[in-house]
Amino acid sequence: NDGSTDKTSEIISEAAEKNKRVIILTNKVNLGFVKSLNKGIDMALGKYIARIDDDDFWSDSGKLENQVGFLESNPDYVLTGGGAICIGEDGKEIARYLLPEKDAEIRKRILFDNCFVHSTVVFRKETWKTASGYNEKFGVNCDWALWLELGKFGKFYNFPEYFIYYLKWSQNSSNFNIRSDLKNMIEMRRDYRKDYPRYKKAFLLGWAYYFSSFFPCRQ
Repeated sequence: NDGSTDKTSEIISEAAEKNKRVIILTNKVNLGFVKSLNKGIDMALGKYIARIDDDDFWSDSGKLENQVGFLESNPDYVLTGGGAICIGEDGKEIARYLLPEKDAEIRKRILFDNCFVHSTVVFRKETWKTASGYNEKFGVNCDWALWLELGKFGKFYNFPEYFIYYLKWSQNSSNFNIRSDLKNMIEMRRDYRKDYPRYKKAFLLGWAYYFSSFFPCRQ
């Protein structure tokens, strides 16, 4: 509960009453998304971490079993994910997509784009600690930055299956926020240029995205 003023406290208290494994963490003041993520994972008791946003839901009942089974059988892998089904606020499907599956394929693309859907991932908590958790300086791109850091310690894998129903909101970001995020991504690519291939092309693409944000047709 990140300093909320709505019914969050009441709702999570009900969840904890129904399931004794639920641990409630309360921030007296709002710490923000990244600090709260790190705090929650630090307190988690499991060997593996799976996360999900409050407006998404897993579409595959075997998701966790498959991902944990894969990581148990393949100790050289540190991160797994899967595909997503995007739905609108009316509950209707907008699109669905799968992401690069194998490690070599993911590494070729990961400086260009985030190759994992955040609410589908399962990763090892021990490796998360080694990677120093989510990096606050990358803000909303902290998940992408974490994957890049985790990839220094092991391999990637995306299941060719749809794991999540993900809600697409119709909210519009300001031009300032968009450009700030795009600059943030350029800096992130620069930080990991020695760890992944095709940096120059990814760097140029990042600047192309940034300059295109000044045009009204950027969408």
